[in-house]
Order: sequence, then structure tokens, then C-alpha cells
Amino acid sequence: MKQITRINHVGLRVRDMDVSRAFYEKLGFEFIAGPVGPEPVAIVEHPSGININLILNASSEAPETNILMEETVKYPGYTHIALEITDYPSAISDINNLGIKITGQVEYEGARFFFIRDPDGNVIEFHQPA
Repeated sequence: MKQITRINHVGLRVRDMDVSRAFYEKLGFEFIAGPVGPEPVAIVEHPSGININLILNASSEAPETNILMEETVKYPGYTHIALEITDYPSAISDINNLGIKITGQVEYEGARFFFIRDPDGNVIEFHQPA
């Protein structure tokens, strides 16, 4: 479809707006609005234009693990978001300085990427292309 121009936003279901908001603000996202709407949703946006909707209706009964990533059965669904970066060593340093655990690192054909988890186990990839 020629009408598609870009991804408008990513929706992440979270347990606690304040905890998630603080986490994403550490990564440079700014709180825009919320909670709004029937779900409800809080909106954070990075100066690069990346918009994340924090969907504030995760069940307190939900497992602590990310079933799309941790379980041996591979369920269909979105597994992570990938944020493109320009300086891999600097991004690694920033994440370490923020006290956020890096859960994996990969180099493949000149591309480098690493992964972190948000407070609800949602996976975020930082990707520097080859």
C-alpha cells in the first residue's frame, strides 16, 4: 500500500504508568498525555519522533515473564521494538550509566545490536546498522 508512510506508534501494555513513564523518560522520551481513552493510554515521545503508547490495563495476575520471549512455546506476536542508534559504544555506556541491565548483544554482518527490558519485560533492541 502506497498510503503507508511510517510507523505512527508502538503500543506496550504495562502494569504501572509511573514506573513505566520514569523508565522511558530515562531513555529520553517525554511524557505527552494520559491517561486518556477507554483503555486508558499514556503517550510518551522521543525527540526523534518515536511515539510509544503505554497501555495501562495490564492485569496484576499476568505472569512476570514475557511469554513471547521466555517460554519454550513460541507464540505468535510482536516480540520487540528496535530503536536505531548512531553510536553503539556510546549507547552501551549510556544504558550502563542508567543502571539498566543489558540482556543480550549481537554482531551480525557488520550490524551491532543490544537488548534491554522495560519494567514489564517488554524487549527493546538498540540497533546500529552495518
